[in-house]
Amino acid sequence: MFIVDAHCDTLIDVLAGKRRLADESKGGHIDIPRLKRGGVGAQVFAAWIERSYLPGSAARRACQYIDAFYSEIEANPHDLVFVKTAADLARAEAEGKIGAILAIEGGEALDGAVEMIRIFYRLGVRLMTITWSDRNELGDGAYDPTGGGLTKAGVKVVQEMNRMGMVVDVSHAADATFWSILEHTHGPLVASHSNSRALFNHPRNLTDKQVEAIAARGGVVCATLVAPFLGPAYNSVSGLVDHIDHLVKVAGIEHVGTGSDFDGVGPDGLVAGMADTSDMGMIVAEMRRRGRPEHGIEAIMGRNLARVFAQILG
Repeated sequence: MFIVDAHCDTLIDVLAGKRRLADESKGGHIDIPRLKRGGVGAQVFAAWIERSYLPGSAARRACQYIDAFYSEIEANPHDLVFVKTAADLARAEAEGKIGAILAIEGGEALDGAVEMIRIFYRLGVRLMTITWSDRNELGDGAYDPTGGGLTKAGVKVVQEMNRMGMVVDVSHAADATFWSILEHTHGPLVASHSNSRALFNHPRNLTDKQVEAIAARGGVVCATLVAPFLGPAYNSVSGLVDHIDHLVKVAGIEHVGTGSDFDGVGPDGLVAGMADTSDMGMIVAEMRRRGRPEHGIEAIMGRNLARVFAQILG
């Protein structure tokens, strides 16, 4: 099974020198040995900019994360493939390696300069959330809604992402920003780590109408393993699959995936019962227990995201 995880924050520890991807660690959630045990064929590695670098130093900090990512790619040629194109993703699967996709979590990394999105693309960034949870120069975040959508700079950025072939990620966006992104883009959108607001009313989750809109554009909504977004009644592997089942009911089997947020949450922030990426098979097992057909499980666990990445990256 080719599993694709749409979001992790592992680069935080890598940049801090706390661990290297080649070495199995007793801390955190992701490294190469555990990715292999979990059957992960492609992993999105996000660069999240600490608030202390705002304003004015976010682009420099993003470059430091990108440099750390490059160092891991160069140190692990037998295990990792830097995915910039659809061909790279296919090669990773064919060679039994892990496709590593570089992302930015939060458009504040641009420091308000639209041209930075082109520079980051040239450095290999292939996905970006427009906001993190706060408002930035591009629009409102989920925890900082003012009622506005994208700013003028935000419109230019998402349109440029469309032009270049970079995945527009709507996770963390405020509702008005979400609908503004939809208005000013074409093609598939991805929500890399968001759950169903119908099951648990949280600003980081998506309404059914938003889920339907992503599906109508051919995109993918990725259920996340974050306990506070699942809700107390759903804080289990079974509860996570309840969110997945609801997303499938609303969007269709072709438009649902998973985005763990591994290493973006502490020990108490991860869904109960899962320790790290080596436990990804627990999601598969629960879907099988419920009788979901194998082709549907494979679609949710990776094929849907692989399809969208291939379409956008070209």
